[in-house]
Amino acid sequence: MNKCSGCGAALQSITPKQEGYIKEDAKNKTLCERCFRIQNYNEYKRVTKENKEFIDNLEQIKQTGDLTLLIVDLFHMNQNIMEIAKHCSDNLLLVFTKRDLLPLSVSDEKLKQYSNILGLNPLDVFVISANKNRGLDDLYEAIKLYQKSKYVYLVGYTNAGKSTLVNHFISHYSNLSQTITTSMLSSTTLGNLEIPMQEDLILLDTPGILEEGNICEQVDVSDLKKILPKKEVKPITYQVKAKQSIWIDHLARIDSQNNNLTLYFSNQLKMERTFKQNETNLVPHKIQVCANEDIVILGLGFIKAMKDEIITVYTLPDVHVFTRKSLI
Repeated sequence: MNKCSGCGAALQSITPKQEGYIKEDAKNKTLCERCFRIQNYNEYKRVTKENKEFIDNLEQIKQTGDLTLLIVDLFHMNQNIMEIAKHCSDNLLLVFTKRDLLPLSVSDEKLKQYSNILGLNPLDVFVISANKNRGLDDLYEAIKLYQKSKYVYLVGYTNAGKSTLVNHFISHYSNLSQTITTSMLSSTTLGNLEIPMQEDLILLDTPGILEEGNICEQVDVSDLKKILPKKEVKPITYQVKAKQSIWIDHLARIDSQNNNLTLYFSNQLKMERTFKQNETNLVPHKIQVCANEDIVILGLGFIKAMKDEIITVYTLPDVHVFTRKSLI
C-alpha cells in the first residue's frame, strides 16, 4: 500500500473527502491532494481523528522496545504528558522543542529540570529549537548512542514540532530530498512516516495525540495564525486591581482583585487592561493560584502570578485552564 510522503495516509483515488485522496491523473504521485495544497498553496483542511488509534499505535511502538523521542512543546506544555509517557518504552529521550519562543533569560538547565515536575524519568533531556538549529547536533548524537535498532520513533501531542524536527534532520543529516508536510492545524501527520536517514537509522514520525481542551481546536485559521507564536514571546506585566480586567484579544479575559500578573502569549495577540465589564460570552473558570505559579490556558499561553489568589479566567467553552509550578 502506497502512503503519502507528506502525511503518511494511505493513498487512494476513490473518495475525495477521505484522507489520502489523490487524483488518478495527478502529476505528483507521492503526495495526497491535501498535502499538495498545504505545501503549495497554504490551503489548510482539518481532519478529525480519534485518539484511540493513536494510543494503540503507541502501544505497538512500546512493544518493540525501540528508542522513542517524546516531543514536548515548551510553550504549550500539556499537564497530562504522562498520559503519553505511560504508553512509551523505558528507552525514552525527552525533547523540549520551540526553545526560541521563550525568553533567553531562562536557562536551558532550568527547563530541563521541569522533567522532574512532569514526573518523567527519561534517559536524557534535550532543549532544542529546530527553527534556530539549536541543540540538534547533541540530540542526533544521542539518538545514535541510545538506539536499540535502526528504528527510532517520534511521539507527542499534535503541533509539538515532531515533523518540523524531522525535516531539519533530513536537511542536516541525510541526502534525502523529501520533506514532511507541516501546518498549524492538528492531525497533519495521519500515519507513521518512515524516513531512511542512513542505512542504520530510520526515523518514524507518528501522528500526534489530540489535546482535549486545546483552544486551537476551536478557532478558525485567522485566529490560529495569531495564537501560534512565530518568534520569542515578549512577556507583559500588569498590576491588576479589583475593577480591572485583562483581555487577550477576544479569546480570553482575566479578572484579579490585586495581583501582579505576567502574561506569556503570542506577540500577535492584542492584550490590554480595561475596566471590568459585566457582559461576556466567554465561560468563567475560578482558579486558585499560589505565588509563582502559572495559570495555563491550554493552547493559548500562560500567566505567572506573584501572589496567592483566586483568579477568574474567562475562555471559549470547553478550553482547559489549570495551574502548574512556574516554568519561568
